[in-house]
Order: sequence, then structure tokens, then C-alpha cells
Amino acid sequence: MTSVFDLAPRTPVVPVVVIEDAADAVPLARALVAGGLPLIEVTLRTPAALDAVRAIAAEVPDAVVGAGTVVSAAGVADAVGAGARFLVSPGWTGRLLGAMRESGVPFLPGVSTASEVVALLEQGVDAMKFFPAAAAGGVPYLKSLAGPLPQARFCPTGGVSLASAPAYLSLPNVGCVGGTWMVPPTALAARDWVRVESLARGAAALRSGPVSA
Repeated sequence: MTSVFDLAPRTPVVPVVVIEDAADAVPLARALVAGGLPLIEVTLRTPAALDAVRAIAAEVPDAVVGAGTVVSAAGVADAVGAGARFLVSPGWTGRLLGAMRESGVPFLPGVSTASEVVALLEQGVDAMKFFPAAAAGGVPYLKSLAGPLPQARFCPTGGVSLASAPAYLSLPNVGCVGGTWMVPPTALAARDWVRVESLARGAAALRSGPVSA
């Protein structure tokens, strides 16, 4: 199966967005894509989330929209049915992992410990979300995992900022990072898509080279 890291391999940052009004989804996605961030994770934390995924999938062809905060098999089905092209979870269980695998779309199950990483590797899964990245040990922890578990690749999310992202992206076991700084609540509230595009452009410039598989 294609990995999330292969969907847009030159993209260093996945914007993690919380959309309260589905009407904002399309202009927000267009601003992020124009800024160079085509991978967009819409978190399933609001009543508008699935409609937002549906709208982006239908109206922003250059976006690769995914669903985050997926925590159940039903959530997997709903997200894929709405048009999500990848799935992200904060953690995983056997049932959730099975549902994500059976969905047919790439997925990033969440981990925060070495044991969880090993358990996923035993299941044949080597692409993972490291969450909550800052609280779970950040760059030093991921650097420590690279030695004994070099086959695992991560998207650190949670407390990652413009300032800290380069250190994560310098690690050999990091394919991209997830962040919210390019979609600040003030910009969303003001529908300031020009600002979102500018912040996205800054995030996209963090790394311009291809990500190794």
C-alpha cells in the first residue's frame, strides 16, 4: 500500500486543521495548496468536519485531503466515505488498525512509546504518527529510536512549531511533521486566506528536497 509519505513526498508539513464552518473548507484548502502544502489533515473534532472533507475532495483537486483524530472503525468508514485520501489517529487498537488497513487508503496510526512502534512493525506497519511529539520526548526521543528501529518512519505532531520543525525534519526517520501554526485561529476567524497562504509558504520552504522512502 502507498504510504502517506508518498502522497506528496516533497511536502515537509501537514497542516492539521479544525474547521468549525464547512463553508471555510474550500478557501482554506486553496490557500494551503497555493502556499505549497497540498496534504491537509482535517480533524474529526467538529460537526462540520466530514462536510469539510467532502467539500475539499470535490472542489480542490490539487489538495490531498485526509482525516485526523480517527478513533473508531465507524470514523474510518465515515472519513473514507466523505473522500478522505489518508487517515491519521492519535493512537491505535487492533480493531482500529484493522479498519484503517481495510479502508484501502494510507494511514498513520499514532504512537508515543517504543513498545507501540515495535507492535506496529510486527503488524507490517512502518509509517506512524508520533504523538504528542513535544510531550512524548520530541527530537531526542525520535533520535533515540532511529538506531534500534530504523525501519520506522514518523510524522511528529503535537507541539511542533515553525521554530522546532527543522530539528524534526533533520532526522532520518522523519518523513514530515504535522502542525497548526499556518492555520492560526485568528486567521481562520477573520477568514484571512492571504495570511494562511503566506504562513503555508513559509512552512513549505522548510525542506524542498525529496523525502527518501
